[in-house]
Amino acid sequence: MQAGSRAVFLRFAGCNLWSGREQDRVTAQCRFCDTDFVGTDGEGGGKFADAETLAERVKAIWGEGLGDRLVVITGGEPMLQLDAPLVDALHARGFRIAAESNGTLAAVAGLDWLCISPKAGTEVVQQSGDELKLVWPQQGIDPIELETWDFAHFLVQPMDGANAATAVQAAIALAMKRPKWRLSLQAHKLVGLP
Repeated sequence: MQAGSRAVFLRFAGCNLWSGREQDRVTAQCRFCDTDFVGTDGEGGGKFADAETLAERVKAIWGEGLGDRLVVITGGEPMLQLDAPLVDALHARGFRIAAESNGTLAAVAGLDWLCISPKAGTEVVQQSGDELKLVWPQQGIDPIELETWDFAHFLVQPMDGANAATAVQAAIALAMKRPKWRLSLQAHKLVGLP
């Protein structure tokens, strides 16, 4: 995003790789996640009857006359809920739509930007898009194999957690060794923001 621009973020609950319950993490396909599974009653949250109602809520949050409209849809796994009627409803209200998925489900058509963040041990069916974001290091995933996929941008991002400093060094090393990869950092975490 350019300086001075903004986005509305829609976070869909639910994931097809992990239930969000800590006791299920050890048997989950995905053993790391930066999603807070806290329900639908947070600020701006709720349950919406249909795509038109949700799109109107997004428009209301955005407000009037505030420049280019962008909505970023994340999860859990957004492809469990994101569908053509919602894409159409958001486009009809002037929004560009970006989504981040784990790639285990095919992406809905009509997205303006698609980021896939694959998880080791999963079958990734969505092997094309705008951005491939590899959280690193992950045992059981081969960055060289991922380079054959059809993406405009290949980003490596250090895995957050107890070994974050080691992960930063591992991500830098991958980017230095494999020129197709560029380093991506979650700047808010580096400066101590949640």
